[in-house]
Amino acid sequence: MSHVGVPRGTVRKRRSLALLTAGVLTIPALAGCSSDSEETSRGVPQDIAPAARDRVADGSTVNWAVDAMPTTLNAFQADADSATTRITGALLPTLFPMDATGQPKLNPDYLESAKIIEREPKQVVLYKLNQQAVWSDGREIGAPDFVAQWRALSGKDSAFWTARNSGYERIQKIERGADDLQVRVTFAKPYADWRSLFSPLYPKEVTGSPDTFNDGARTTLKNTAGPFQLKSVSKAKGTVTLTRNPRWWGDKAKLDTLVFRAVAPKDRTKALADGTVHVTDVDSTTANRIALALRDGNNGGQPLTHGPGADLTPAAALRSWALANGSDEEQAEIAQAAREKTRKAVAAYGAEQKALRSYAVRKSLEPAYTQLALNGESGPLADDRVRRAVARALDRQELAETVLKPLGLPAKPLGSHLALAGQPGYKDGSGALGDQNTEEAQALLADAGWTRGGAAEKPKDTKAGSEAEKKGDKEDEEKKGTDKAEDKDEKKTDKTEADADRKTEDADKKAEDKEEKAGDADKEEKKSDQAATGSDDSAASRAEGLYIVGQDNKPGARPAQGPAASSAVLAPSHTAAVQSLALLRQASAVSGDTSAADTAAKVTAQDKQSGGAPGAYAPMGTAAPAPASVNGPLGKDGKTLTLRFVLPSGPGSQSLRGVGERIATMLEKIGIGTEITKVPDESYFKDHIASGDYDLALYSWPATAYPATDGRPIYAKPEPATDGSLLVEQNYTRVGTDHIDQLFDQAVAELDEKAARELMKQADARIWAAAGSIPLFQRPQLVAVDKKLANVGAFGFAAPRYQDIGFTDRQAAGSPADRKK
Repeated sequence: MSHVGVPRGTVRKRRSLALLTAGVLTIPALAGCSSDSEETSRGVPQDIAPAARDRVADGSTVNWAVDAMPTTLNAFQADADSATTRITGALLPTLFPMDATGQPKLNPDYLESAKIIEREPKQVVLYKLNQQAVWSDGREIGAPDFVAQWRALSGKDSAFWTARNSGYERIQKIERGADDLQVRVTFAKPYADWRSLFSPLYPKEVTGSPDTFNDGARTTLKNTAGPFQLKSVSKAKGTVTLTRNPRWWGDKAKLDTLVFRAVAPKDRTKALADGTVHVTDVDSTTANRIALALRDGNNGGQPLTHGPGADLTPAAALRSWALANGSDEEQAEIAQAAREKTRKAVAAYGAEQKALRSYAVRKSLEPAYTQLALNGESGPLADDRVRRAVARALDRQELAETVLKPLGLPAKPLGSHLALAGQPGYKDGSGALGDQNTEEAQALLADAGWTRGGAAEKPKDTKAGSEAEKKGDKEDEEKKGTDKAEDKDEKKTDKTEADADRKTEDADKKAEDKEEKAGDADKEEKKSDQAATGSDDSAASRAEGLYIVGQDNKPGARPAQGPAASSAVLAPSHTAAVQSLALLRQASAVSGDTSAADTAAKVTAQDKQSGGAPGAYAPMGTAAPAPASVNGPLGKDGKTLTLRFVLPSGPGSQSLRGVGERIATMLEKIGIGTEITKVPDESYFKDHIASGDYDLALYSWPATAYPATDGRPIYAKPEPATDGSLLVEQNYTRVGTDHIDQLFDQAVAELDEKAARELMKQADARIWAAAGSIPLFQRPQLVAVDKKLANVGAFGFAAPRYQDIGFTDRQAAGSPADRKK
């Protein structure tokens, strides 16, 4: 499927961001607490029409659609994309490709073995290479290729323009083993994800020089070592053509030629009907058309009941005929033109439907998940209670069913940020946050100070979500007159009455919470003057097509967002890290971490800086506000609780927008308004997600076999830069904690796989508790494939075996893609 605003870079440190668009797009409900044991839920199997190699004919050409021509063929550069990954997978060595269960599996075409042979005093990995493995120029693959790639990607030489160095910077040295077929890699620091290294492996001719690495490998690869080799790249035709590698030592490629053809998602139905592609990702609309074409193939030539003119009633048809043959010449001419236009459309649609019978839609779940991102940098979402309220308002099961159920795929919400169902180590950690509960969500908002009457109050000119907003500057309050003093007293009285209603069985917990709140309040009082210098109260509603859920007749206002905001940038980790004792205990119960109490007592001073709000949950007994649908949206200090929900506006993003609108409706029920702003697809990521110019957004992350390496930059605690901005790596929600970072650091250095997985489960529980990103569901994968093709389709987790792809019918070679050129 197509991806809107995908940042260039599919590499380890720059894990690629796949943004949902197209009709096949995805999203899932808080699943509640899970057991402490690892879950055994199975992933959806791949659908590739498997066939033994002896049943696949030799020869022929396959045209495979990609979204666009690759900008570079160097997978380690920042602008590498999905096309780069697809093409280099057929050309270069991948030492440990993912298998059908999402685990790295040794590739015998390149390796006889690879294992840790020493752990003390240093970790040493010994690679034993396949003795037949050679580059296309005849040179053996060996230690010099490993050394050159390490030096290029280690980060020590700034002449190499790289997008990542994760793992390579931990290597101390690489040397030849007992013979030329052995490569000995010694690590300066332990690295659990060592299997992620040297994939793809480039020849030393590419990685040995900054010039060839930076520029030469962008447009061509003269030396390769896969079942195919690069024949040509034609920007004019929009094609990258591969041919069999005559020096390939493994199973001979069944295809003579493999052509990757750039076809925009909107043009793929026509490309299939014209026969210019054999394999392409499709959206649900095209998938449905193919299903109808297959169904109608057995209708005995009856007129189609769908498509242009299908909804024309007999009465309307009779009226059209009467007008076309009537005495009013002007009306007759108009009617005749309309009838001719419809006739041509019906004929063209029918021809396309007939051609689409040659294809099948193979479907599985894509190794990627969709999340709702909550920008915790500033505004209401800087308060962790508001973020948790948003999360607990979502019916993720309904969202998953909306997207996946019509496709016949399992509609189950995803329970982890760091693994997908079917992968080792998958465990539902959503219990650390709590299941979907409207009343609890409303209580969280009430505890954060958002009330039905809050929008009518006089603004206090404080930052949303901060403790200063609740307490205020005491000296300033004393000067504001008796009216405001009375208002403040009323608030305190209300809070006291709510506290008095708490159940006695929670008394100990309340005392602990008060102790922590008191400490934070003292710190916040000292910083209230700084907190009061913050953001603008409002900004003009923007963007064509702006829609405010819950405020249909009000243009709405919101704090300034993004780079142009006038307020000082705060690291969101400060709010996310200061968890209440209750939340930490719940996260501990899910993750199995027995040190939750100690953790709560040892939250670092850094994590308690301004921007935090103690109290993860509303106190027991806090009355939830009445449904917003009855009483309107909530407010505080004269401002309405309204969040800006940014979505792409392109024609392939209908499904994504539908999911966003459902989420907006769910939030309206708890009193949160949303401004749905639609922006061009090409600017969705760069100008909004990456820059932080949003409150809510939907985008996806791909699955990984190496969560300790790939997950850290996505959930790392943002750090302030010297210029006052935030260094967020790939954490576009700007929410993180020191504890989460420490768990990632421990896991990436833990050589015991079971122990590393346990650390990742603990990290996932705390990511859930921080409520910066809410996993919804695994994305659907729909691939239209020529029915005679085998071993290709919806691969799921697994990497394709390009040498096995081919036609099961020898006469099918080149058909249907040769019908029209």
